[in-house]
Amino acid sequence: MLGEWGFFALLLASVLALFQAISPWIAWRKRKPALYGLTLRLSVAHCVMLLLSMGCLALAFIQNDWSLRYVAVNSNALMPLVYRLCAIWGAHEGSMLLWVVILSVWMAAISVFSKRMPLAMRAQSQGVLALIALGFYAFIIMTSNPFERLLPNIPLHGVGLNPLLQDLGLVSHPPMLYMGYVGFSVAFAMAVVALLNGRLDSSWAKWARPWTLSAWGFLSFGIVLGSWWAYRELGWGGWWFWDPVENASFLPWLTGTALIHSLIVTPKRHVSQAWTALLALCSFSLSILGTFLVRSGVLISVHAFASDPKRGLAMLIFLGIVVSASLFLYAWRSHRLMVNDTLAVKSREMLLMANNVVLFTAMLTVLLGTLYPLIIDALGWSKISVGAPYFNTMTLPMFLPMLLLMGFAPFFRWRGLQVAISRWQFASIFLLAIISVGIGIFLSGRHWSVLSVFGMIAAVWLLMTTLLSMRLKRMHGAAPLVHRLPMLLAHVGVAVLALGVIVAATQSRQSLLSMRLGDQATLGSYTITLLRLHQEKGANYHATVADIGLSQGGKPLSILHPAQRYFPAAGTSVAKTAMAVNLWRDVYVALGSKQPDGRWAVRFYVKPLVRWIWLGGLFMVLAAVFGVWRQRRR
Repeated sequence: MLGEWGFFALLLASVLALFQAISPWIAWRKRKPALYGLTLRLSVAHCVMLLLSMGCLALAFIQNDWSLRYVAVNSNALMPLVYRLCAIWGAHEGSMLLWVVILSVWMAAISVFSKRMPLAMRAQSQGVLALIALGFYAFIIMTSNPFERLLPNIPLHGVGLNPLLQDLGLVSHPPMLYMGYVGFSVAFAMAVVALLNGRLDSSWAKWARPWTLSAWGFLSFGIVLGSWWAYRELGWGGWWFWDPVENASFLPWLTGTALIHSLIVTPKRHVSQAWTALLALCSFSLSILGTFLVRSGVLISVHAFASDPKRGLAMLIFLGIVVSASLFLYAWRSHRLMVNDTLAVKSREMLLMANNVVLFTAMLTVLLGTLYPLIIDALGWSKISVGAPYFNTMTLPMFLPMLLLMGFAPFFRWRGLQVAISRWQFASIFLLAIISVGIGIFLSGRHWSVLSVFGMIAAVWLLMTTLLSMRLKRMHGAAPLVHRLPMLLAHVGVAVLALGVIVAATQSRQSLLSMRLGDQATLGSYTITLLRLHQEKGANYHATVADIGLSQGGKPLSILHPAQRYFPAAGTSVAKTAMAVNLWRDVYVALGSKQPDGRWAVRFYVKPLVRWIWLGGLFMVLAAVFGVWRQRRR
């Protein structure tokens, strides 16, 4: 009965969402504010019903209920419990259920944590979110029901989860990514309400800022976790492949970053309301686009969940409705958000808006490279692929000036026409520029290109100017350090990430080997030795594990244990990598398959500063945490 109870809870949640969508507009038309309070109470009940539905599906996985198609296809009795639970969102139907569960959590959070927000705005925003939820309910119930039964032909055991997904990354990456995707719906809803009401002030931006910052922090964390997971799991030694599904998460991150900056400028200067509203609409629309790309079947990717054209068409229709309706509303109402004010050229808000233009242009460039092959294929003209050379060539020249502008931002005043630095500070900045050039050229080493050298210089410049600005307690009216901490952490994170990306991309070394017991291989100053091979049995796999000795300059460092795991239920093998890591470099080894001559394929990598990529991402997540805390305090 778990399947029936879960489906009934899902249906009841959809009914509550319908009432939740209708009640604020009735309250507005009939002028009955009491209905606004009803909308907020419905959001909590709505969340409870969806959590109950998700709980029923979780119990079905725990109890190995093979009568549910979704459980039978994505689980088996031998899988560890943690992966059986994570299988809830390991495939299409469950991931869509997770989507609406997280949406209901955001709605309930607005009801509980935004009590100072005007009641009408809260309720109307909930109404817009409920309309979005209704679209997803229709999609789930008609095309993607996770509670569908296999009666009367119940299998004796389940197929099991894709072995590539049986990793700790599945525990955290999808929920964090979805929290970011769905979180942008809050700013979207508030922007829609502002456009519908024709509000000329920037109050909606003030209320949307902490929610947008929260969503951006979750999305950043999800992307960092996904990059770390791919690096560990796939055995290619890469952390980002410009895969279309990876791009799907990067697109809303770019517009979300621009949106955060606009939400900072709008309340301070009462300008750019229309631009801010457009970014809010774009961020959530791109999140829906990402959902479509992952689940429509139009992409062949290790990340993709579904290959059903009917589902893809349904999701495309929903995406079209959301995008066309929001853009029509924007075109109809945006002129009411225009304010006749200008930005001073030498001001912080001008730098923020310039960076926003760069971010939006980068988003359009990545979007074009991601969708162009799909459009050409859909028209039946030809099959083409757009890979890393396009994205690197087109986007890197955009990000370099952005890094330089970010380095100047802390020294510029709001509203001011003059740079907020004294002569000695100006001299310090000039000296830092010279030092940045020297350090950037030094770090580039022998493996350099024009873009990598300029990128290194820009990243070092950003890091050093940000650290310098931390030491300046007050710069002609500048806010105290604790108030500037979110910005400073975010800028340090970007600089550290940029350094990690450039160094890892230009100075990594690799060797593809064929080794027998006792063989040695050297890469730079590191040497590996294949010491032993032995068998290991896991809960639902058996593995060949290699003991590989790692030494540097003849000095033993550690024993690495890469493995080849075979999963009988799926009939596939997966490489399990092993690494010796520190802050400055990774030594990365992956065991391949056994060759006919008895040798084993081994991938051997040395990757300097690769950890800085995720360290920089964590700095940005920390910046979001501090930013939300500050907003709550204020």
